[in-house]
Amino acid sequence: MSAATESLKYFSFRALLQQHGWISPAYVGVDHQGIIQYLSNESPRGVAIESVNGYALPGFQNAHSHAFQYAMAGMAEQHPVGTNDDFWSWREAMYQCALSMDPEQMESIAAMLYAEMLRKGYTSVAEFHYLHHDKDGKPYDNLAEMGERLVSAADTAGIKITLIPVFYQKGGFGKPFQTRQRRFISKTIEEYFHLLDDSAHVVANKKNARLGFSVHSLRAVDAADIIQTWQQGPATLPFHLHAAEQLKEVEDSIAYLKQRPIEWLLDHLSVDERFNIVHCTHMTDSETKRLALSKANAVLCPGTEGNLGDGIFRLTDFSTHGGNLSIGTDSHISLNPIEDLRWLDYAQRFTSHKRNTFDDGARVLINQSIRNGRNAMGCRQKEFFEVGSSLDAVVYNGSSPTLLQSNQNSLLSSIVYTADPSDILGTLVNGTWLVKENHHRSIDMIRTKFQQAVTELGKH
Repeated sequence: MSAATESLKYFSFRALLQQHGWISPAYVGVDHQGIIQYLSNESPRGVAIESVNGYALPGFQNAHSHAFQYAMAGMAEQHPVGTNDDFWSWREAMYQCALSMDPEQMESIAAMLYAEMLRKGYTSVAEFHYLHHDKDGKPYDNLAEMGERLVSAADTAGIKITLIPVFYQKGGFGKPFQTRQRRFISKTIEEYFHLLDDSAHVVANKKNARLGFSVHSLRAVDAADIIQTWQQGPATLPFHLHAAEQLKEVEDSIAYLKQRPIEWLLDHLSVDERFNIVHCTHMTDSETKRLALSKANAVLCPGTEGNLGDGIFRLTDFSTHGGNLSIGTDSHISLNPIEDLRWLDYAQRFTSHKRNTFDDGARVLINQSIRNGRNAMGCRQKEFFEVGSSLDAVVYNGSSPTLLQSNQNSLLSSIVYTADPSDILGTLVNGTWLVKENHHRSIDMIRTKFQQAVTELGKH
């Protein structure tokens, strides 16, 4: 064994998941940066090995997050008799949350959120960021002030972040922006690209930060500007946008653009694998097939979509045509990736009255969410774990009752359909335990600052 190999930090797992199946047992050696240098089912000799009684899955990718909304998670659930509470009324509460938050509070809330994501098994997050300006709607001296706070929060928690500054221009199809949207607004493409450029400087030279770009939605940016933003935007970055989340949005799109949202995107933009289209809840047969064949990534957020009453994504039909999907937590009403994956399946079972809504459900859901989640982050790593890439993993407890009774053929299904966060032994990022035995290593400091921030916000 070489001196370089002897200097590695080694872990042994009961099994480690790759796209083709489990490596069991699994031995992983990482260098001082957490990069995998050894990966085998054979134990290295003559070195110290940390034995882990668990099953290592690649850390989950959270492909859609609005961090500031964590400050209101669970707080918009009072529904007085006689009221009509839907997405649009919830949105008014979201605006009030957005208008009340200063940069320091944003950073404290995001750090708490990101620590909780790590505790639940996420190791990367795509932050769809549109809370850009101060409370009066004026740009900060540093245009990317709020984005920089999000990157700092991710660094504090230890999660990998793809910062996605959002182009938000209008208050609706053909309508000027509303006063309560003032913190979101870039009036022109030039203003947005200036913000994007400043955001690029925020993530530059940061090991755990990347950049994407975005328009909020068809209703929030002029159609011609959407086309121009895509065409003139960085050719190597992932592109994100919301589309077809709500029935009213579809109706308004038909009235204003004379087409449905997904239909318009497919007809007017060169939609390909760089596209990450969030929700896609309401699609026709033609849209479903065309979107799948385009190889775009449908970013699904089951917790938020269920909470807001959006509807059910046509997962079975989309999968039949070879469509790509990933998951996100959006408003953060749910932060458990396993729960969201199983509810993607269960929603199809509700409507089909069948249990096999697509072949080998657990493996399809895991493979899809990891592979396409990485693409959404701008990460091109293909295999789950490979030499030369960082060790980012969530490890499920080998002593959990439902895993004790599983064999290797049923193990992944047992995790996807039965596990919860209490079954997680810990989360590794860059080969370091950030969460162990349900405890984030910096939680005391993060929680103290979070508590201070929400107390201050509660006074408004």
